[in-house]
Amino acid sequence: QCRFWPSVLKGNGYHTAHIGKWHTGIDTGNGRDWDHQIVWNRPAHPDNAGNYFYDQIVTFNGKDRRVEGYSTDNYTDWAIDYIEGGNRDLEKPWYLWLCYGAIHGPTTPAERHDGELKGKESDVPADIFGPWPDKPRYLEKTSSWQEGPDGKAYRQKKKLKKSNFNTNTAGQGYQDWVQQYNECVMAIDEGVGRVIETLRHTGQLENTLIVYAADQGFALGQHGMNNKVAPYDAAVASPLIVSHPATLPKGKVCSHPVNAPDVVRFFCTTAGVEVPWRTDGRDIRPLLTDPENAKWDRPMIMTHTGRRYGSDTDSQPDTEALYQVGNIPWYVLLRDGKYKYVRYLVEGEVEELYDLEADPEELSNLAIEEASLPLLGVLRQKAVDELRRTHAGFVDTMPQTAAMKKGG
Repeated sequence: QCRFWPSVLKGNGYHTAHIGKWHTGIDTGNGRDWDHQIVWNRPAHPDNAGNYFYDQIVTFNGKDRRVEGYSTDNYTDWAIDYIEGGNRDLEKPWYLWLCYGAIHGPTTPAERHDGELKGKESDVPADIFGPWPDKPRYLEKTSSWQEGPDGKAYRQKKKLKKSNFNTNTAGQGYQDWVQQYNECVMAIDEGVGRVIETLRHTGQLENTLIVYAADQGFALGQHGMNNKVAPYDAAVASPLIVSHPATLPKGKVCSHPVNAPDVVRFFCTTAGVEVPWRTDGRDIRPLLTDPENAKWDRPMIMTHTGRRYGSDTDSQPDTEALYQVGNIPWYVLLRDGKYKYVRYLVEGEVEELYDLEADPEELSNLAIEEASLPLLGVLRQKAVDELRRTHAGFVDTMPQTAAMKKGG
């Protein structure tokens, strides 16, 4: 029922391929969205769904087989084979979606990287232990760290669902966990490097649009968390690196945030195709062609609605659905210039407002300050305007916030 935009590329002459992780229903779109697909289909094999790194059941163009080796390396090998011409029509332009499962829990570095960062320490977030009096109440439930007798941070024991495969090593020290996390990233770094080198030696790099991104961040102690989804940059912001040597400048940094619909629109515009259904992405070409000087005053909206999508989000959910993902309630996040605004769909909950230039760690919630009430009202209205622009059905049923109840 949910159409997927790669099918539009396929229908317009592109050879399309997907390699790697999939967990959005058991229908992976093989043959419909993808001409070539090597997919670890987690929903189709529940007993194998925790095997993020080894012993995966992988479906090769519709046929299952169990594979050996480290998944990050396997995905890279299969991607390189495709780029070099394997399993595709060499007369067609191509689109490849390479989806690494790393560094999802159980976060497992490749054997060659295990222990490589031992002894290298990271800064501990300032508010890892709390309290968080100016932030929403759910942070007490997402709190994941405790202070040991030595004053250092250690992971708390948490009760998780059987389907949650995140590493839950109660008592593990903060530095050890961050080391494990970063060592797991190393195989991705190597894999991306190998993909780029393959494009270079096959003569395709100059005219290939490359987008490196992730589906979210992951808070490593910020605001007491050890999770994703929450509306703080540590938990949701992800890298976005774009390369197209033939058309885009090199080595530039753009400070404006973009979201997934924006990137999809950019893909399709670059490919010269048009998605035949309504999408809400903004045209971000000005940001990419002149990243440091583009005049840009368009706010960015992001919503978290748990496991509900489309018309299923038109009305306010019950409490179970509201907190279904990680005990983090539904919310609306708006980025406008240097400001971030967050409104939760929880009656009487505090809003959040941060000046990310002055406070990049999001430690001081300006929304509770009297002097910020005019700005809070402006951003609250901009969020509503963006929800209307993007046809969010729940826009008129959002519960009142703490400030609104006080007349602010």
